[in-house]
Amino acid sequence: MAEPKNIKIIYFDARGRAELCRLMLEAAGRKYDDVRHTRESWPTEKPNTPFGQMPVLEVDGQRFAQSVAMANYIARLCGFYGKTNLDGLKIDQVVQCVQDFLQAGVKSFYESDETKKAEALKNLQEVEVPKYLNIFEKLLKENGTGYFVGNSLTLADFSVYDLLYSFTIRKILTLEAHPLLQALYSKIEGHEMIKEYLAKRKPTEH
Repeated sequence: MAEPKNIKIIYFDARGRAELCRLMLEAAGRKYDDVRHTRESWPTEKPNTPFGQMPVLEVDGQRFAQSVAMANYIARLCGFYGKTNLDGLKIDQVVQCVQDFLQAGVKSFYESDETKKAEALKNLQEVEVPKYLNIFEKLLKENGTGYFVGNSLTLADFSVYDLLYSFTIRKILTLEAHPLLQALYSKIEGHEMIKEYLAKRKPTEH
């Protein structure tokens, strides 16, 4: 893979769907420009994006969309995509599972009808959260190294961490009943480069 000279992450002033790429770049100690737009500046920026949406990844002046595609590229670039094609398959499996879990949460986050919102939140906490936390815990147990794939951090670990962080600060879930997940979560937050990044990261709602 050719080494890019300039990387930009372009998004709103939030964690959102750009944070996974930021976390991996920070963990790898790679320089990048963290470009953040406001709601006011977005209409001007929108025509400059590939699909009229953010986040956008700019690599040496060429722009790309779709957060999962962006994360896959950054993972490969930073050495977080495993060592074999089978590792990649295992990583993609976890990442897709995270996307499914996220979609279950989005239904409750952005529902405007209060009755439907309460129903969606109840289903999320009582059905979806136990389901996905059990899946993740099982995968960690099966791998047996403290990581989802192999014996070091990959996109799969960062992807799960990023989602769990967002759900934890919303008080949607806790990890006490899932010790392997809890240990991985703590391991990522204790990573020297991530710890430094989190200490300076601007608090945002999303």
